[in-house]
Amino acid sequence: MTDETLSRRRLLRAGFGGAAAVALGAPSVHAAPREVKISLQRSSVLFTVLKVKGTLAERLAPLGFAPSWHLFTRVIEPMTAGAVDIHADVADAVPIFTQATRAPLTFYARERGAPAAEAIIVPADSPVRTVADLKGRTVGVSRGSGSHYVLAAALKRAGLTFADIKPAYLQAPEGAAAFEQGSLDAWSIWDPFLAFAEAKRPVRVIADAAGLTSYHRYYLANDSFVAAQPEVVSTIYRSLVEAGAWMRANPEAAVALLAPIWGDLPPPVVAAANSRRTYAVEPVERGQLGEQQAIADVFHEAKLIPRRIDATAVPIWQPPAGRG
Repeated sequence: MTDETLSRRRLLRAGFGGAAAVALGAPSVHAAPREVKISLQRSSVLFTVLKVKGTLAERLAPLGFAPSWHLFTRVIEPMTAGAVDIHADVADAVPIFTQATRAPLTFYARERGAPAAEAIIVPADSPVRTVADLKGRTVGVSRGSGSHYVLAAALKRAGLTFADIKPAYLQAPEGAAAFEQGSLDAWSIWDPFLAFAEAKRPVRVIADAAGLTSYHRYYLANDSFVAAQPEVVSTIYRSLVEAGAWMRANPEAAVALLAPIWGDLPPPVVAAANSRRTYAVEPVERGQLGEQQAIADVFHEAKLIPRRIDATAVPIWQPPAGRG
């Protein structure tokens, strides 16, 4: 038998052995899962639930993806820069600023409105009783937030403008400290920071979003990611819908999950914040974006955005029929 014949037989045996190993289910080498970068802010309750419970990691694994989580206190800059694939859910006003910068973002879900979850508050012993009383006062607000719009619209309704007050542009954690220390006469803020403030000291709400905006929260993703990975977006959408249903059906368990994440707050405080949110996730319909246009017009009039925009002219992803 020649060396050539032996080599040929060895190759045949090796090939047969490899085929048999595959047939018998021997372990194969799998590619590492691809990262899906997801941003959060403190008010991103449903994403927090999906992260803590591991639900999204479990749902994405069969698709070859794994979530990575990124906490931001400022959201407009990473949204504009495309720093992550899936962005934190944001108040209705935030997309107006990102649209004004022509950020490549697609709307893929929204959380039904909860106007009581945003409010302008003052210390309970403050002489300020109405929004009109804010004239000449220092008012804290996060630039570009939903509460920025609530403040702008409330001032307009009271016959005032930003020129009539002293706006203090602070991110929510900074605003919380300033309000608690008495550095602000008033603070325009959203939950859970609103609930935090109410727990720290007696406060009075002089206006909430009722009559000004419904305070829908919008879920956005990078255009390119939605185009390339629609099944991932669909999985995330369905997971958010289910997380919202879980929150509504299990209020005590939801409080127990969130309290340690929010700094071991007393359960009644967490429950108060949750009670003001609907957690009802639904598709975005273009015909329902009229309030977005109203926000855009107020911001343009107040010179908070550089140009007039059509707030309804946004890319919208819809869940596949029968899977929403």
